Amino acid sequence: RLCELLDNAGRGWRKLAELAGAEKRFKCSAEELEMCSLKVLEPRGSPTQCLLQLLAERDCTLRYLLGCLERMGHEQACRVLSSAVQDVIRIMVQPESQVVAEGTQVPLTCCATGPPGLTYQWFCGKQEVPGATSPELVIDTATLAGRPEWYICRVNCGAAFTFSSWAHVQVEKSSSPSSASDYCPTMAGLQILRQPRPCCLAEGDTLALECRAIGNPPPQYQWFRNRRPVEGAQAPQLQVKLVTTAERGSYSCRVFNLFHEVWSQEVDVEIGEDPRQTSVTPYLLCSHCGQYGEQVCPTHSITTPPSLILAATDKVALLIGNMHYLHHKQLQAPIVDVHALSALLRQLDFKVVSLLDLRKAEMQMAVDEFLLLLDKGVYAGLLYYAGHGYENFGNSFMVPIDAPSAYTSEHCLCVQRVLREMQQRRTGLNIFLLDMCRKRNLNDDVIPQVGALEVTANIVFGYATCADAEAYELSQGELSNGIFVTFLKRWLLEDEKITVLLDKVAEDMGTLEITRGRQALELRSNLSERRALTDPIHPPGQDESSARNLQWAKAHVLPDSRHVCFDCGVTVQLGFAAEFSNIMIIYTRVVAAPKDITKCEARLTDIPEELDVDLKCTNKESPEELGSPLVPVWSLSCPSCCLYSRICGLQKLRQELAFTVCLQYTYRGMDDFVEERQRVNVGRPLIAKLNLQ
Repeated sequence: RLCELLDNAGRGWRKLAELAGAEKRFKCSAEELEMCSLKVLEPRGSPTQCLLQLLAERDCTLRYLLGCLERMGHEQACRVLSSAVQDVIRIMVQPESQVVAEGTQVPLTCCATGPPGLTYQWFCGKQEVPGATSPELVIDTATLAGRPEWYICRVNCGAAFTFSSWAHVQVEKSSSPSSASDYCPTMAGLQILRQPRPCCLAEGDTLALECRAIGNPPPQYQWFRNRRPVEGAQAPQLQVKLVTTAERGSYSCRVFNLFHEVWSQEVDVEIGEDPRQTSVTPYLLCSHCGQYGEQVCPTHSITTPPSLILAATDKVALLIGNMHYLHHKQLQAPIVDVHALSALLRQLDFKVVSLLDLRKAEMQMAVDEFLLLLDKGVYAGLLYYAGHGYENFGNSFMVPIDAPSAYTSEHCLCVQRVLREMQQRRTGLNIFLLDMCRKRNLNDDVIPQVGALEVTANIVFGYATCADAEAYELSQGELSNGIFVTFLKRWLLEDEKITVLLDKVAEDMGTLEITRGRQALELRSNLSERRALTDPIHPPGQDESSARNLQWAKAHVLPDSRHVCFDCGVTVQLGFAAEFSNIMIIYTRVVAAPKDITKCEARLTDIPEELDVDLKCTNKESPEELGSPLVPVWSLSCPSCCLYSRICGLQKLRQELAFTVCLQYTYRGMDDFVEERQRVNVGRPLIAKLNLQ
């Protein structure tokens, strides 16, 4: 209808474009206006519809458009658009449920927008509240005895109507005499009536905490865990189903309104462990009968002593590679080294989290999540780090990518602190592979107070170089490997005690002429048993519901491939592949199109700014154009004729990953492109699910 009214040369679409362009983001270029004007040459073309499409893509609202038509003085177009704008009744302020003290007066508010002449009617349960025909309803709690406590408001204009959400008014008797009928919420501000209580749960239980308060204006809530806000927890009740050890910690609730703020007491939530899995005693595997146990197999212990093999309850690894430093020399090898070790460790049944380019806070959170994977007596925990580092006073430090030019221990992660936390988890085997320099940091003269380490015969340190020496990269064409991993990956799959394996790596490294006298592997260990990376896992398949598996699974879930259907009849496939736990490849492919559409392609736009997305690495016609040395690995599983985009830094994602699929196509016999857009939300992929922010 608007097109019929505005497709003319007088007070038409050009005047509308001129007035809308008063706001810079809605201003159309000369080329865009020419594109609109050429629509008259099409059988069903409309310059107005083309202009409205351009304004819609720039998020122009109907109300702004109506204002432009009013300034044009086009009364007929204003009436057409006014009916579209005003027919819908929208409730802008919903009444809120409240917990109040007995004898107080409680205001409920419902505000709506829509056509002129809106009327209100409040209901208590199914009964109309007499005389309650204004946006605000004031309830005297002294009259609530025996009556329903649920309230709702109907807003109507003529035959059109809509209802607000239900509001529950709960009346509580306070234990304090002073908070009875003479209580005045306006004077007192906020008062918490019900405090959360500490609890101890088992994995898989439901966590339920409650904090109830009264106040005027009505209170709002925000729950915190370990003094960090819990995303989406903004109700009086906090409920988490199927809890894991990831949910353990100290919880509190911030209660606030426009004028006041109070905090609930802080309570501890313990997630108890399954007593059947708390033992950290290594299992023994009898090579004669295949039985597992904590003691020697009784059948074969006397007559034919079997060879006994230590078995793991689980094996997990955290691999971190830092390359793109903000204030220091860029590195090349970590991307290749981390990927190579990930593939090899997965062959040994390790649960692997592999991450690239982490800032200080992200590294700390990644280590915290790694420690959760080590819960319940995990046999082997392996931490590999490739990047800049240093060693002072016997302590090793991993340098994050955001470390300042003159960094100290305050800006870095101390390896010995991580070891101490791993010991507290009672892991059976702690392995540190540190592919970094160990030169002294002259800017740092502070001796960190790590605390006493426990005496355990299960620690292995494999340093890529000796104390006060540097570690080097080996350039091989477009790829670069660290010297350490170049030799480590030759031996990693061998069924050898871990210290014997690292000795063989050291011997191989000693044969390399270019680093002789400059870099040599150093091994430190107090391992007293023959423990190897190849040890089997026991009991297989019995801890699939444990916290380890839940946490690990969260960090490795890719979005499901999906099809996006456009109005023109084109169907686009969205597919996903993972390079690392925090780097994802998205590819788009046109899988169906009408016969009258000739050229067609789908591009990604509007990717969240907090992610590390290089525009040069988006919407590429071949995987090789993305510039990743790992293309041959993941591209094998991708279909042909796609556009590829590489999304990095998923650990920085603060909300669900949403982007726009922009479809550009041409009809047969036409040169001009037509464009359609659809917004797509793929949730929190890979490591983003762990909320490292």
